[in-house]
Amino acid sequence: MNIGNIFLTLIPIFFTIIIGYLGGYFKVFNAESSKGLNTLVTKFALPAHLFIGITTTSKQTLINQWSFFLTMTIGVIGFYIILLIVARLVFKYDLTAASMFSLNATQPAFAFMGISVLGSLFGAQEIAIPIAITGIVVNALLDPLATIVGTVGQSRLGKSKDEKTNILGIVLHGLSEPLACIPLLAVVLTLSGFQAPDIIKNALDQIGSVTSGVALFAVGVTVGIRKISLRPIAFGISILKVVAIPLYMILVAHLIGLDHADTIKAILLVSFPGSAVAAMISTRFDSLSTETASSFVISTILSLITLPIYISLLM
Repeated sequence: MNIGNIFLTLIPIFFTIIIGYLGGYFKVFNAESSKGLNTLVTKFALPAHLFIGITTTSKQTLINQWSFFLTMTIGVIGFYIILLIVARLVFKYDLTAASMFSLNATQPAFAFMGISVLGSLFGAQEIAIPIAITGIVVNALLDPLATIVGTVGQSRLGKSKDEKTNILGIVLHGLSEPLACIPLLAVVLTLSGFQAPDIIKNALDQIGSVTSGVALFAVGVTVGIRKISLRPIAFGISILKVVAIPLYMILVAHLIGLDHADTIKAILLVSFPGSAVAAMISTRFDSLSTETASSFVISTILSLITLPIYISLLM
């Protein structure tokens, strides 16, 4: 794909983000309304879209995606663990700060940009399962793991409100997130031979069809309402997010032996900007909250440069 076609593909996407940014910057939207947009995408629209995408896929096609799941698990969880060790041993962060640093440098905004970017490149049906798999890895594995590590860190420092870390509760909370449980349910149903009838497909499409535009708009609003701190840590998280983890994913995909198309999907899924959800987790722990919120904004801006480069090199 040449540069001209890439920009023609990405211009509508970034235009929607810019419109959202203006809405946030000029206070048309505030933090509460921004949260509402994010909730609409992550808890309703995208889960509905993914459910239909998975349950209209053949059982064999789904089974063939096991290598993609393995790649995303090793790529996402492995990168988090590597950064956690480096942040702890080299930069001497406490365990909670190390976990928040690693989480925000790892977790991509796949829920907000995946449908638009990958859908424009591969088609909506082709990317439903990869995005669903990423949702399972991030919401059912990465976020609970980072939360557990962060809670253990606070316990060691005497800051935790709970005397014990309720690991099971944290894991169950991660699994209860719609972006984890709905794709999991859809996978189980499809493997059991279920195929969504037209009436269910049409019903869920009513909400699922708004995913792409609203998600991009929500990214812009979130960036627009936030103040940026130009601290080195924020830039470090951003560079790791849009440069380091895509390079790491290339290695993982090569070692697993993914085919070319799935390799591109895996790389692009982790090359999206940092996640607002990850930044919110940092705020909840009161650890690197300013830096992680800023890295979300910085990585979004950097992705305007890096995404076209990756697409031009990979496609």
